[in-house]
Amino acid sequence: MPGAAGRPGYGRSVADPTVLLSERFAGALAALDESLRGADPVVRRSDRADYQVNGSMALAKRTGRPPRDLAQDLVDRVELADIALPLEIAGPGFINVTLQDAFLARALAETAADPRLGVTPAATTETVVVDYSAPNVAKEMHVGHLRSTIIGDALVRITEFVGHKVIRQNHLGDWGTPFGMLIEHLLSVGETEAAEELSVGDLGRFYQEARAAFDADPDFADRARRRVVELQAGDPQTLQQWQLLVDESSRYFSSVYERLGVLLTTADQAGESMYNPWLADTVAELDRLGLLVESDGALCVFPPGFTTREGTPLPLIVRKSDGGFGYDATDLAAIRYRLRDLGADHILYVVGAPQREHLEMIIETARLAGWLVPPARAEHVAFGSVLGADRKMFRTRAGGSIRLVDLLDEAVERAARVVAEKAPGLSPEAAAAVSEAVGIGAVKYADLSNDRVKDYAFDWDRMLDFTGNTAPYLQYAHARVRSIFRRAEADGVDVSSLAPATEFQPAERRLALEILSFDGAVHGTEAALQPHRLCTYLFDLASAFTDFYESCPILRADTPEQLRSRLLLADLTARILAQGLDLLGIGAPERM
Repeated sequence: MPGAAGRPGYGRSVADPTVLLSERFAGALAALDESLRGADPVVRRSDRADYQVNGSMALAKRTGRPPRDLAQDLVDRVELADIALPLEIAGPGFINVTLQDAFLARALAETAADPRLGVTPAATTETVVVDYSAPNVAKEMHVGHLRSTIIGDALVRITEFVGHKVIRQNHLGDWGTPFGMLIEHLLSVGETEAAEELSVGDLGRFYQEARAAFDADPDFADRARRRVVELQAGDPQTLQQWQLLVDESSRYFSSVYERLGVLLTTADQAGESMYNPWLADTVAELDRLGLLVESDGALCVFPPGFTTREGTPLPLIVRKSDGGFGYDATDLAAIRYRLRDLGADHILYVVGAPQREHLEMIIETARLAGWLVPPARAEHVAFGSVLGADRKMFRTRAGGSIRLVDLLDEAVERAARVVAEKAPGLSPEAAAAVSEAVGIGAVKYADLSNDRVKDYAFDWDRMLDFTGNTAPYLQYAHARVRSIFRRAEADGVDVSSLAPATEFQPAERRLALEILSFDGAVHGTEAALQPHRLCTYLFDLASAFTDFYESCPILRADTPEQLRSRLLLADLTARILAQGLDLLGIGAPERM
């Protein structure tokens, strides 16, 4: 796990063995040679032992010593007598580590007693501002909003779970030129009819009608342009119509978020309009700092290192030649607000990869202005596109954008057919709830389980499969454990006094090691801002449980001690699966 050697918690009672071993070997490296202080010993799971320490190969070059000699010095110096069997050196300098059964038993018992399942809180609490989702008012949420919303929500949940203060910022597109057109259309159809149309989620048609009127009717277009001026000037009637558009759209967005199971609410909205009163002051400050350059009548910042295709300096247009403001000014005011007013230590922009250069320019300008000062930092959490089976942009058969609500409806409908086949005995109410959890979960997990920076192909059959690295597979593993406990209780087994065994069979051992790796998986995911790492961990855990379930009878265990231990392993598996899925924003049904 990257960075494990620098993590706090040496000697803690509940420990991820990867983290604990990394800390102890890192300490031994520092004691052995000061030049190796802070070096990563590279602890990995191994099929030759429980773990293998591989850092000697690379680190030996820094000391000018043979790797095997460095490995031997590490073995002689590291303190592992309380957790591991005698160490072995293999090959040119690999160190094999096998943990004691007594240590595994102790760590499992402590993890079971910990409400956080062994996940240690962050050593230092930060204020993290997350900018994500960002739909446009009076425009339909479509599949293009899926990744920002899902990835952002998962990062918010994980960041909060490790102990940071998270401020959600839904940067709505609620200001600018299109609103003249939209307000004029609202007035032409009437407030009541417009509100009704928007409240039922027909945002796409409303926008298209406004666009059609603008393109076809010159008088309408002239009124729309004048309406923009009135909006920016703060005309009360115009602002009233604008607020109606925002309010009705917000209600619709909230209904989509609730269906999708994300944490965003209306309280998290921080649209472009919010920064309008601060734009002039932002420009004035940049001018005082000497960062503004006039170019063709516009006021611009030219952050160093950014050029056009022709090699000329690339500007951020802070104020346009007509005196108006665009996205550049709004985004600069936003980062200034987040750093100064919200006190952000870390800003995450969960925005598509095509916005990379723009956001890098905004972040660099914030540094030049002295707003973004270390240790505060800002990052673009980029992501790729959702593709269809033809590896082109995922669209309807007619070539249009797929409405997000239609996508979710289809997911639940498809899941319902699978659930009816897999679990015909469920009541109609239970089947409906499970179908919702499986369908929505499948869509979210298919996205999150892929490396976010890459494009991925949307495949209904694969994402709803009950085998492989899918949400239904993990959800079923959780439900299977819960069914085991229902059978145990029906058989009169006391499930309130579970305890680990003193010895572990190979499948039990593998499952125990996966269980104890939850801490590293969560922190590794949070540090790298890559939800697919947690997905991979959960899949490995569920796979280890499947092997354990097939080779180690639980309710037909040979001894009471073995029964209690195997039930404990099963219970910890289910608890971690439920917690891990929740960190991804996915439900874990009790029955499937």
